[in-house]
Amino acid sequence: MADRELTYEDLVKIVELVKSTSHFSEFRLKVGDIEVSLRRVGSSNPGAATQQSARSARTELAGQTIDVPRKSERQFREGLHLVRAPMVGTFYRRPEPTKPPFVEPGQAVEPDTTVCIIEVMKLMNSIPAGVHGVVAEVVVDDAAQVEYGQVLIAIEPGQAGSSKPR
Repeated sequence: MADRELTYEDLVKIVELVKSTSHFSEFRLKVGDIEVSLRRVGSSNPGAATQQSARSARTELAGQTIDVPRKSERQFREGLHLVRAPMVGTFYRRPEPTKPPFVEPGQAVEPDTTVCIIEVMKLMNSIPAGVHGVVAEVVVDDAAQVEYGQVLIAIEPGQAGSSKPR
């Protein structure tokens, strides 16, 4: 970042990253003349923070606390394994724009099969299926912004070899 200015999009990504992980109770960044300081509200009681995050995301920016209501989550049928976003970022179904998607509905997967990637601040993070099974549904559109914990892909657990290979 040394060769460019901090943009609004960069700031939003930083705030979302800090909100999505419990690793930070406080975060400070200075780029040129811009200083950003974030402090997690109620970080001394992790149980309360977890209950709060189920209802809304709360962050403090420039001395003001901001509550952002979370979208109501869609219900999935019982028994499906839900691959959730482990971080805030941009969801990609394929390794490159000209390549085929990592997985399609009906495709067999193993626990270590990469089902998508999430980009966070130009870093690509591979997301594994986590179970043997068959992809039931890809829930998120390619190149969509995702939130921490958002369902990305639904997988029908079972013997991966029982479905037709791709």
